[in-house]
Amino acid sequence: MAEQREDRSLHGSVPDQSDVALLIIDVINDLEFDDGDKLLQFALPMAERLAELRQRFRDTGLPVVYANDNFGRWRSDFRVQVDHCLNEGVRGKPIVELLRPHDDDYFVLKPKHSAFYATTLDVLLEHLQVRSLVITGVAADICVLFTANDAYMRDFDIVIPSDCVAANTRQQSDVALQLMHRVLKADIRPSSQLLRSIG
Repeated sequence: MAEQREDRSLHGSVPDQSDVALLIIDVINDLEFDDGDKLLQFALPMAERLAELRQRFRDTGLPVVYANDNFGRWRSDFRVQVDHCLNEGVRGKPIVELLRPHDDDYFVLKPKHSAFYATTLDVLLEHLQVRSLVITGVAADICVLFTANDAYMRDFDIVIPSDCVAANTRQQSDVALQLMHRVLKADIRPSSQLLRSIG
């Protein structure tokens, strides 16, 4: 899928330079909000597919970046949010169990819908020299869509595996995916096809 340029690392197995990165949006989420149960219905099977894709990225030494809401609390700590979702009996626990970050994954906290808006994501991707961005997570028609739009405006090649995003309904996901495919030129093949091209 992409050529990894160099094997030196900031912190272990993740390279400092890579043509491609996996971006995982808002999966560290307690889902304790209106319609969170609807999102869970579609997000849990999505998380199973995404876990496989993430593992392939890790196995091939490609960077994984989490972008997560700060839930309006500017002192939010990503590790605290992971702990909350795993240990406080929340609705989103099974998703976080599948997708909890590893120590050598990157993460950014975002205050709004797009993972680029008022975050360090631009700087990180520039440092990694990423050209292709695989965008995954929730919700397909909100934060994934806003992030994909901003990635397109920055001239990234965009891949959005159709089975690695979710919204409150299948129709909402499908409409968003078709829009991103048509307008943002996103590759929306399912992860099973994408996996064959990685590594």
